[in-house]
Amino acid sequence: MKMHLLAGTALALGLMTSAAFAQASRLAIQGEPARDGTPAWSLKPSFPDPTGFTMVEADGTVNVVPREQRAALMGGVARVPGGAGGQSCKGSPICGRKDGYARSALARVNYDQTMGYAFSYPYVVPKGIGGVPAVAMDSKGNLWVFKRSPVGVTQLMKFDANHKLILEVPESVIGHQDKAHGMAVDAQDNVWITDNGRATVMKLSPEGKLLLTLGTAGKPGDWVEDKGQRLLWQPVMVAFGPKGEVYIGEGHANESPNDVDGPDAWNREGVARVVQVTSDGKFVRQWFGNEVGQGKFNDVHGLAVDPTNGDVWIGDREQYRIVVYTADGRFKKTFQTKNLVCALNFDRDGNPWMASGQDGQFLKLNRDGKVLGAVGNGMGVGHGQFTEASYWAFDKNNNLIAGDTSVGRVTVMSKK
Repeated sequence: MKMHLLAGTALALGLMTSAAFAQASRLAIQGEPARDGTPAWSLKPSFPDPTGFTMVEADGTVNVVPREQRAALMGGVARVPGGAGGQSCKGSPICGRKDGYARSALARVNYDQTMGYAFSYPYVVPKGIGGVPAVAMDSKGNLWVFKRSPVGVTQLMKFDANHKLILEVPESVIGHQDKAHGMAVDAQDNVWITDNGRATVMKLSPEGKLLLTLGTAGKPGDWVEDKGQRLLWQPVMVAFGPKGEVYIGEGHANESPNDVDGPDAWNREGVARVVQVTSDGKFVRQWFGNEVGQGKFNDVHGLAVDPTNGDVWIGDREQYRIVVYTADGRFKKTFQTKNLVCALNFDRDGNPWMASGQDGQFLKLNRDGKVLGAVGNGMGVGHGQFTEASYWAFDKNNNLIAGDTSVGRVTVMSKK
């Protein structure tokens, strides 16, 4: 399959990869051989993030839209689809860092693929710009797809087990999701979606009927149960425990939403957290990050529950680490990683995996965070590549099915 880079993008790619290799040349370690069950890894270049401005053909071929054409697709303003996402970043050690390299210029840690997976594109997402940050699968083999579409274009859709589009949920039901982010399907086949920008979590029936909304659209803030204040800070993902527990991961780092010193009495904490609720949205508990120290975190971008014991795994993306808590919010352990921890999941056999974000791979782990295998051809828009590997699903055969936060396509990764 050919990869199409439209006018202007090839030059940007050359500049970007030059920066990445320059950064890589300063590193003492360019890679490591396979050892103790972990495959070899090496540094690869970055790729210019198209930020959703892509058009995908039926065979999965990606066309990057030139910058000069993007405004026309967004009604005259070249705004990133789904890029508004809450308040602007200020006052955080993450967004305020001025030294070092931009993420777009970093070299990427890629592991050798030794697990024998092939890549295909049987799901044809309706054409149009916008990436697919999340997919989720129900008990019948139907795949839900969550897309960062422009206003007026379908964002939530469902495909059957034969890859046929069978349901599109309109804006009249869920509104426009300002920054479509995470998605998960519970044991009753209800689908939960998070709008990072409007600060809401919605629960919908298998037929696409709205059952529950948590948070208040456009009003990010703290959940303070004893005051009857039930707001959310940039919710990013939902995960479910083996007894029906519902966990909501909040915060693109502690800056969200950055106005804790403002006039609003309801907006005071501004730290990443995990909120636990019941299936009908009643508060159970929450715990916070606050960034520094054992058991702390400044991001909850990845979120998954260990099916064997109910432990809650948190992907602290910008700190390249996984933090594990018990089901009732007690800290257990931390793993350091070589990759951005964009998403976490457990396969049908209960094994932990992580998505490495802009490193473009899905990594199989053991419960000490050791990498056992990798799937994915790295960062890019070519065959088997991802500009940002994020929330994904396993089918009944343990094949991986994933979207791409910056590209509107769905990739199936199956054992050869």
